[in-house]
Amino acid sequence: MSGLLDALHPEVLLGTTRGTVVVLVQVLALPVLLYVLAINTSYLALIGLAGADMGRYLRRQGFRGVEDASASPMAQSVSVVVPAFDEEASVVVSVSAMLALRHPRHEVVVVDDGSTDATFALLREEFDLVEVPRRLPGEVPVRGAVRSVHVPRGGRTPLVVVRKDNGGRADAVNAGIDAARHELVCITDADSVLDPDALLTVSRPFADDPERVVATGGAVRAVNGSTLVGGRVADVRMPRGWTARFQVVEYLRAFCVGRAGWSRLASLILVSGAFGMYRRDVLVELGGLDPTCIGEDLELTLRLHRHMREAGREHRVVFVPEPASWTEVPATRAVLARQRRRWQRGLAESLWRHRAMVGNPRYGRIGLLALPYYVLFELVAPVIELVGVVLTPLAVAFGLLPWKAALLLMVLCYGYAVMVTVAALLVEELSFHRSQRWRDLARGLAAAVLENVGHRQLTALWRVQGLWSLLRGHQQVWGAMDRQGLAGGEGGRPGVLQLPETAPALAGAQR
Repeated sequence: MSGLLDALHPEVLLGTTRGTVVVLVQVLALPVLLYVLAINTSYLALIGLAGADMGRYLRRQGFRGVEDASASPMAQSVSVVVPAFDEEASVVVSVSAMLALRHPRHEVVVVDDGSTDATFALLREEFDLVEVPRRLPGEVPVRGAVRSVHVPRGGRTPLVVVRKDNGGRADAVNAGIDAARHELVCITDADSVLDPDALLTVSRPFADDPERVVATGGAVRAVNGSTLVGGRVADVRMPRGWTARFQVVEYLRAFCVGRAGWSRLASLILVSGAFGMYRRDVLVELGGLDPTCIGEDLELTLRLHRHMREAGREHRVVFVPEPASWTEVPATRAVLARQRRRWQRGLAESLWRHRAMVGNPRYGRIGLLALPYYVLFELVAPVIELVGVVLTPLAVAFGLLPWKAALLLMVLCYGYAVMVTVAALLVEELSFHRSQRWRDLARGLAAAVLENVGHRQLTALWRVQGLWSLLRGHQQVWGAMDRQGLAGGEGGRPGVLQLPETAPALAGAQR
């Protein structure tokens, strides 16, 4: 008993804790520092590649023939698949805007995934829908039973509305793919806003290289704070809240680094679920999206690469930087936390399912470069960052590291991170000039700096929690999200409504 009391004595406990911290600092300090330097250097390298790719893209902009393609009967036809669940506040404006997209041959396929509100009633009234005796071909598996198919009376409007039992976003997309009649399928969300030329531009790589291009993706931007008129982004502005502002710069960094750079390396493994285009025949071969995977967009792209490589078929997945899908980002930390936990869990699940590809030369650059990078710098990154955040103040508290040295290390690590984000922001702005006001650009630069003070550490914590819940076998539970309706608000600004949170458009905090 006395031995136990001696072991619990404060001085003994303090000595034991100090000894543990000493060992941890000696073992982990240098690897963590090198890791931070390596990850940010890789981001800078990818931004350099992205800048070169965007420069090449802009130089060819005058020869893209968008105007000719918009009226050409030879343009590849597109089916825009829009899964919808309880979207009554925005569905009419959203669908109307998608029908008005510039393209000579496109249809909009809306899949009402068992909505419990007036989503279908509003569509029926606005577009004068009538039920038709059409059965889906069954080329793509669908779990939720299809109840009916509706089209506008007279058939002049290229709109199809499929009603089915609720099965989740991925299942609704699969029903849309099955109902699609055109050779290309664009997948987006009912609360997303596409630029007018988005379909023409993102489908261009299919026309340039029809034999090899199997999927393309466009940029996704945060619509929070911007002005919407008639389902179009009329005035791009920086959101008022800092939580949304941090996500604006995260999205810029994600697409500038994670899409354009990887596309330049012919190693793109993620086409965003908020705005991606695929050859329909390839989607049918793959069996559509996997409804059992949280990060279904990442899993689909990995499965696509795997299928094509194993079949010995040369293929390309291309990122097109200009066309944008504008989507809402969480305005509160509570919703953002749920989103980031879910994204990280989806990343882990997708990488685990396709673990046989990691480091495998059979899968080329995807197996040898992209997937090892995602494991090392996306999956593990939040764990390493939290270790550094916890270890540094402990080392200072126990006198193992002078506070001036600790401050220098923090400035080095986070200063490097700020430089990466600012570089991504400047590449985007110099390429497309989306900021219409100097103060919005200044707010973006301020967010690039301030996100490293609190927001970044919270994001790392949420991502680790997502991994932990997966390791413990906890079932993923969908939360509720405060969304902005595309039609409401004064001066064309969105109004607030309550909608269930759908599946992630992205997966991974840096993607």
